[in-house]
Amino acid sequence: MRVPNKNKLNLVSKKIYLIRHGQTDYNKKGIVQGNKVDSDLNAVGKQQASLFFDAYKHIPFDKIYTSKLKRTHQSVQAFIEAGIPSESFEGLNEISWGDMDGVQASYHDTEAYKDIVKRWSAGEVDTSLHNGESPLQVWKRQEPVLKKLLFEEPGKTFLVCMHGRAIRVLLAGLVLKDLSTMESFMHDNLSLYILNFDGENSHIELSNDTSHLQSLR
Repeated sequence: MRVPNKNKLNLVSKKIYLIRHGQTDYNKKGIVQGNKVDSDLNAVGKQQASLFFDAYKHIPFDKIYTSKLKRTHQSVQAFIEAGIPSESFEGLNEISWGDMDGVQASYHDTEAYKDIVKRWSAGEVDTSLHNGESPLQVWKRQEPVLKKLLFEEPGKTFLVCMHGRAIRVLLAGLVLKDLSTMESFMHDNLSLYILNFDGENSHIELSNDTSHLQSLR
């Protein structure tokens, strides 16, 4: 991400608590869940959200960012009810998997997915599944949201709830500045990344942490 003109910006260091939404029945059943699927958390997902709240309710979050999909809202609802301001953005939505969205993946679909991931890892980040989005398209809609958070918001500590593939794109673009590296970022349901932004670069302090979910194991 290109840093805007420093003279026009408030370059305050930021700490971002980045989580993936809690479990849904689509996750449990292995159904493809992209941008076109607006599913609810299931019972386990709600437990995960509650445990995360219990573990991190002491953090003085200035604001919460979510996608427009309700599984992210539900994952942070307890923080919102505690009075923390929130805003949702379509730019943070999950990638669209095109014709695979909302369907139980067949063997053919699984092979197509493996092939597209190989192509992305080889640098073909402008390619997509049929009628879906490419990682580059996802990154381009994430960038304005990230610029707002990093350079325009007055706060210092933020909670951001997103989706698996979208998180991989964001971390690859923001931290490593190379979308082809996205497969290196793991993401379990309601796992946590902590990012520190120093005004120019972002660094990962904690990766895919699920220690707050130990009682569910």
